[in-house]
Amino acid sequence: MNFQEAIEVAHNDEAQVGFETGPVLTRIRLWDLPTRIFHWSLVAAVCVAVITGKLGGAWMEIHGKAGLTIVGLVTFRIVWGFVGSTHARFLSFVPTPSKIVAYLKGRWQGVGHNPLGAFSVLALLGLLAVQASTGLFTNDDIAFTGPLNVLIDETLAARLTGLHRQLANGLLILLALHIVAIFFYVRFKKDNLVKPMVTGWKDVPAGQSASKGGPVALMLSLVIALAAVYVASGQPFKKPAPLPVAPTNANAGW
Repeated sequence: MNFQEAIEVAHNDEAQVGFETGPVLTRIRLWDLPTRIFHWSLVAAVCVAVITGKLGGAWMEIHGKAGLTIVGLVTFRIVWGFVGSTHARFLSFVPTPSKIVAYLKGRWQGVGHNPLGAFSVLALLGLLAVQASTGLFTNDDIAFTGPLNVLIDETLAARLTGLHRQLANGLLILLALHIVAIFFYVRFKKDNLVKPMVTGWKDVPAGQSASKGGPVALMLSLVIALAAVYVASGQPFKKPAPLPVAPTNANAGW
């Protein structure tokens, strides 16, 4: 073997070592379009609800509409969590004891929501569902009455109104922790969690894949979400307006 051949063999060995030890990545559509639209729509709706709730007064009408929007979005996400794309399904990220232990030991190899992130997502969805639901029955005796307030008595309405206000503080705390966690991953773990939620794409270890939810699943989720908003708006429980009474002619017969 001459000197040139020895150099080529050394280069090939180095390339082979790099190939074997370096991570092999593949790009997948981690978050589908419906999930991304849901996510950013929910961010907007929650921001509007929080701000208008703090302002009160005439802003409460917009607050109520934001609440109905949250009802529809959360309902959509729950249904999509069962029939949607691979990583949008709850079964793909619901934390189990084994997943949590593996994550804490640095052995978790999944993509999408990690076990701790999954807790955050499920907690936010659950709290938003309760928060929006209680808001439907509230009555602040000033500027706002929930669309379903007519279905309950004043005592229960007062309790739900108080609970709705208390849960708002818990929601703000959870949102703050969610934002801090995202910043931590971007700054210290060099894992940008925001970009895939914007573009949908992420580089993940080879062997991972993702499937779409399909048009039938999307239509089902949308129909159920719209039905939830319709019921939450109180339209099915409104009594029809009485028919106008024809005026009598006092001079009839004259």
